[in-house]
Amino acid sequence: MRAMILAAGLGKRMQPLTANTPKPLLKVGDKTLIEHQIEKLVAAGVSAAVINHFYLGGMLEAALGDGSRYGLQLSYSREPILLDTAGGIIKALPKLKDDSFIVVNADIYTDFDYSSLKQVDGENCLAHLVLVANADHNPHGDFMIDEQGFVHDNPGSDDQRLTFSGISVMHRDLFKGFPIQPRSVVPLLREAMKANKVTGEYFQGQWTDVGTPERLADVNNRVSQTDSR
Repeated sequence: MRAMILAAGLGKRMQPLTANTPKPLLKVGDKTLIEHQIEKLVAAGVSAAVINHFYLGGMLEAALGDGSRYGLQLSYSREPILLDTAGGIIKALPKLKDDSFIVVNADIYTDFDYSSLKQVDGENCLAHLVLVANADHNPHGDFMIDEQGFVHDNPGSDDQRLTFSGISVMHRDLFKGFPIQPRSVVPLLREAMKANKVTGEYFQGQWTDVGTPERLADVNNRVSQTDSR
């Protein structure tokens, strides 16, 4: 499978660290956030990935190059305007080539094993989402998983809702018929959920949405403690 790394955000919550640096190039330990993702994807057997970018995107391309030093082929989807998640994926579909592909946010830090992800067929399943426990910044969660492994958006079930990790497998048919324009993937997922075409899993390992300077410092502190043992 190929992968798409979503890296087009402005990183406003990460200011002032992102004043002159795109958020994916901020470091955890001795590697940038996006390099951690790339290395995990390569370890899982991913041979090619597309990175979308908008804010300071040239710095991403200069830092990562063609991906050869990481052991995969990197290509870039440059956005003239911010296209949001679905719009960014739709624009990148010709470069992704595969019907089914991994999608991952560039600004998460996790020990999730990407090799466990399987393709979705586009007929019975349009997407597979990895969900995690709710963090303080998202206490009510996003979705719930039923006993059959299907994901639903039930607003009244706060005690069962989990947070979408930003890790998924998606099928190009999820985006069928939609033009390249700013659009979130969430409404598309919700429509697919109504037809029981979104599956999910609950991951209980290490995961952080590195969205603020405080969370970045916390992750770096944990990594440095682990490295010093």
